[in-house]
Amino acid sequence: MESIPRHDPQAALMSLEAAASSARGGFACLFSTADEYETALITERRAQGHYTQGRSYWPFVMFVGCVLIVAGTVLLLA
Repeated sequence: MESIPRHDPQAALMSLEAAASSARGGFACLFSTADEYETALITERRAQGHYTQGRSYWPFVMFVGCVLIVAGTVLLLA
């Protein structure tokens, strides 16, 4: 009588290989290159609205202010 049951070595090896491949699958990356990752990241951020510019009236206000200063200077010197 043997107290230790004997297992098929081939079955044990296949089971070990299956466990190793499933463990590696948890660490797999969806992207094969950094460029693919960055493209996907930028696409996702654009979809979320991170890269949209808000409307700013400061350039227009600064332009009008400069025009008024130049016009006032011209009227004072004329």
